[in-house]
Amino acid sequence: MTVQGMTVNEFYIVLFKILLLIIIFYLGIKLFAFYLKRKKWDAPYINALILIIPWFIIDLNIGILFSLYYAENIFIEILLIAIKIIVGVLFIAIFYRKNLIRSILYITFIQAILFGILLSLEGILFLFKLPEFNIKYSEGSVLLYIIFFIVIMSITIFYSYWGHKINFVAQKNEIALFSTIPGTLYLNYIFITQVENFFSRGFSSFLIAILLSIITSFITKKISYKNISLKKLRKLTIHEKDQDLLRIKDLKVYYPLLGGVLKRQIGSVKAVDGISISIKTGETVGLVGESGCGKTTVANAILGLGPKEAGDIIFHGKPMPKYYSTELRHKIQMVFQDPDASLNPRMKIVDIIADPLKNLMGITKKDEIRRHVLKLIEQVALKREHMDRFPHEFSGGQKQRIVIARALASNPELIILDEPTSALDVSVQAQILNILKRLQKTYNFGFLFITHNLAVVNHIADRVAVMYLGKIVEIGDTDQIFFNPSHPYTQALLASRTEIDTGPEIRFVLKGEVPSPINPPSGCYFNPRCSSDTRTPECEYKVPHKITIEEGHYIWCINPPVSKKIVNN
Repeated sequence: MTVQGMTVNEFYIVLFKILLLIIIFYLGIKLFAFYLKRKKWDAPYINALILIIPWFIIDLNIGILFSLYYAENIFIEILLIAIKIIVGVLFIAIFYRKNLIRSILYITFIQAILFGILLSLEGILFLFKLPEFNIKYSEGSVLLYIIFFIVIMSITIFYSYWGHKINFVAQKNEIALFSTIPGTLYLNYIFITQVENFFSRGFSSFLIAILLSIITSFITKKISYKNISLKKLRKLTIHEKDQDLLRIKDLKVYYPLLGGVLKRQIGSVKAVDGISISIKTGETVGLVGESGCGKTTVANAILGLGPKEAGDIIFHGKPMPKYYSTELRHKIQMVFQDPDASLNPRMKIVDIIADPLKNLMGITKKDEIRRHVLKLIEQVALKREHMDRFPHEFSGGQKQRIVIARALASNPELIILDEPTSALDVSVQAQILNILKRLQKTYNFGFLFITHNLAVVNHIADRVAVMYLGKIVEIGDTDQIFFNPSHPYTQALLASRTEIDTGPEIRFVLKGEVPSPINPPSGCYFNPRCSSDTRTPECEYKVPHKITIEEGHYIWCINPPVSKKIVNN
């Protein structure tokens, strides 16, 4: 007696092996969840399920095929294990952002658990005295199966990621993987049971398999959409003034320096070396210093765009997580230095500004988006006719306004401005600064204003922090910094400003080269270039300490010079 080309005995063996894999799958989840719980992972059962799904797909669809076609071939078994390890390592490294060593350790533990369970349960086969068998397929059938398998996986994953709303589903990767199971499992079943007829009847089975996976993906996506808390478009919120917004404590950002044949770490670039800053709502903090001192690195660390060696970044009294949530992305936005580089030349302005509305707030209604975009561009002194133009049709100042409007789209509380006026004419700079001040006065945004233009800082900032080689050397109110500079570096910066009535030469130029952040000088970092009368040999080996000049005005120095009162003419 046969079942579509297979004996009843062989058919029962296939069903038994599938049942065996399901049992292993369940026990593997239980044991691996226990392991993840010991490692203090959040939601260990869910993560264990997610991590074992790739193994389940490979073993259920490819493993059974190999075991039937090649029987007890040890090299095929080793190849299958290698495939599962490679896929598992890539899965953990990409989706969980673990380094390579940790990924290998996790996936090795998974394989050890599952292989141990498999060896224990396969003994049951001998109790039932089920004979092994070896089914031979034509090369055309095997090739067709492989092509169908790859196509089904590709189409299902593509459909699972398709659509605007899928971006707001936290488990979209899991939906894509889960949706591939029904279709590939059905294809595998037909391939095993049809034997010689698979080549002639495979196309209809292929279409049914795709339909099963697409239906599964459609249902799981619809269920997940019901759990999305889509937010309504709202006017920009007026925040309460003088509330603690952002606090940075002893932030350090080091970049590894690799060398040698094996590319081992031989040092670090100390881009930011232990700085502390605080920002309140309705306040603008200016961050100034020479190029390469670490200003933009501070901004990247706040946004989670760069590595953080040590220190704390606290937002609204809570430490910032390693991976920022969508809600946190709403509240912190950035205006980049070059508007041309931050605007997509192929997108219209309405689509550029609408991106945060779609990707962060889940808004998909076109009319509602256009109404809100119009309100935003009017906030930055642009007009309705500008909405459907492309970036190349605007001037530099208008492009920067567009970038500011995009930053406002998600109703932020903190806006980081990285040299927003450096590429603009003086008159356009004044327009942009006035727009920023008006918006801040209306909505009480917190601004971190990064620039090397001291005149701009004097115009817009409430407090100023002066950076040198990754460290803060002086911080205080704007008037305190500009009228009573107390650190030698701050005095040198202010003395080197160009003024309209100073003639053809600049009054002061800092001597010497900026030291390398790879190997900064011992003691005070500024000591090789310091020209202060109070400089002593102690500056070369002692670490600067915090000195209070007046309330809210601090410097980090060893022998501070006499403050120089500066009076504007």
